[in-house]
Amino acid sequence: MGEAQVSLKHLFRVFTKPEHKDSKLAQIEQHLSDNILDFLSQHVVTKKTSLEEIEQDFSDAIVPESPEFVSTHAEALLEKLVAHSVNTYSPTFIGHMTSALPYFHLPLAKLLVGLNQNLVKIETSKAFTPLERQVLGMMHNLIYGEDDAFYHQYLHSARHALGAFCSGGTIANITALWVARNKTLGPTKGFSGVAKEGLAAAYRFYNISNLGVMCSKRGHYSLSKAVDALGIGRQQLLTIPCPDQTLDPQTALTEGKRYQEEGNKLLAIVGIGGTTETGHVDPLDELADVAKELGCWFHVDAAWGGATLFSNQYRDRLKGIHKADSVTIDAHKQMYVPMGAGMALFKNPEDANTVRHHAQYILREGSKDLGATTLEGSRNGMAMMVYASLHIFGRRGYELLIDQSIEKAKAFAQMIEKHPDFELITAPTLSLLTYRVCPASVQKKLQTANVKTRRSMNQKIDRLVVNVQKLQREAGKSFVSRTRLESPDYPDRSVTVFRVVLANPLTTQNDLTAILAEQHQIATGTKTWQDLEEGKYSLSH
Repeated sequence: MGEAQVSLKHLFRVFTKPEHKDSKLAQIEQHLSDNILDFLSQHVVTKKTSLEEIEQDFSDAIVPESPEFVSTHAEALLEKLVAHSVNTYSPTFIGHMTSALPYFHLPLAKLLVGLNQNLVKIETSKAFTPLERQVLGMMHNLIYGEDDAFYHQYLHSARHALGAFCSGGTIANITALWVARNKTLGPTKGFSGVAKEGLAAAYRFYNISNLGVMCSKRGHYSLSKAVDALGIGRQQLLTIPCPDQTLDPQTALTEGKRYQEEGNKLLAIVGIGGTTETGHVDPLDELADVAKELGCWFHVDAAWGGATLFSNQYRDRLKGIHKADSVTIDAHKQMYVPMGAGMALFKNPEDANTVRHHAQYILREGSKDLGATTLEGSRNGMAMMVYASLHIFGRRGYELLIDQSIEKAKAFAQMIEKHPDFELITAPTLSLLTYRVCPASVQKKLQTANVKTRRSMNQKIDRLVVNVQKLQREAGKSFVSRTRLESPDYPDRSVTVFRVVLANPLTTQNDLTAILAEQHQIATGTKTWQDLEEGKYSLSH
């Protein structure tokens, strides 16, 4: 049932447009569109189906022998995939950075897939390449604000690149540090550079033991991947404790000097423009000066917070970002573009040449495509989606979205602080915040308890937070994530907290009130809550 004829005639039909608007394929397309809209409007987080049950629908490792009718397969996707997907559009889905998308991306996605451009080369992309270069120029201008003459010179220069389009922040961070590595250990008299001779030869020539990258403990895990992929080694990722959630410049300077005095070379300091856990922004202005004093690259990972630059009111929270040698921004976060739109921007248009590669059949010297200076080769035209968003929203439109997200986060923080049984852990710098549920009586006892008792109490509260977060997720009405953080109030150990990302413009204050009420209702019904109120802090209770 649902098996199609195995013939070239049938397969050719799959590749061609339906002849009539009421054809079977056109009906399928409309059905899928309607079903997606139904899912986005009615479902909350997910259906109450376990992952183990869903895995049964995807457990056959054998490639199907015969073709299947598109209509049959579409119905199967609706039943097996769409019905069990996460509704990131839901206004009560506030646990992650993936959010609702503007509707116009749906028809644009059809255009993107239909054209199927490959931006590795002009021959497979044509107009998409200058569009991609313009988008990178717009974002470069947003960060660095160079004059018109600068962009006239470099925007479409075959010998330069203002940045690299990537599938996301991880590849963007790796790309930025790749450029930094090749420039730092670059060609000089008697040495043809690390790109040609490798790390071992570079270390010998430059007389260094190791190459290091410094960031705070709030640094994204992609930085660990970067030092691994670049051959630097995970032990050379110098993560500095940050009880106040940001990298202290004086500590960075002290640790950087110590590291270099030991015969090592500090490759880069990475400042964070909006941490993924709390939304905090490192003191970028001061860290840029530290990097300059240490003679190293300064990279800013603004994958989350970079879009704050659209806001005249809040852009100062990224003060100093223009001093960075490179910056990562993800358009699929606060720019409301579909997944797969990251960018690495370079202050100096010459820097990307340190990673330039050529291949006679495709990446020929002098071509204006960016495939020669990107880590990824083949890539789609996601720049078009960013281009469309920049025009449809405009700077002022993005400003409104950014401002209301930050103000909504402030309002939610005030709600938490007013509620006796919740404790705000990190106030929002951007639109992220963390908090935990804890009986008011226990909060008072924590202030005077000795270290040992406080540790036991916090362990019990950790268990409560985990339990509430799991039960709330399973109930399916809303979703809040959780993480573990160092906190100045509890310096002896990290604590488990709820993590909220207020990026969805459709989320209302009523939604937030309901989420908090649900958490309180779940918490007060648990045995852990009763134990805490009765002073039973041991985990065995």
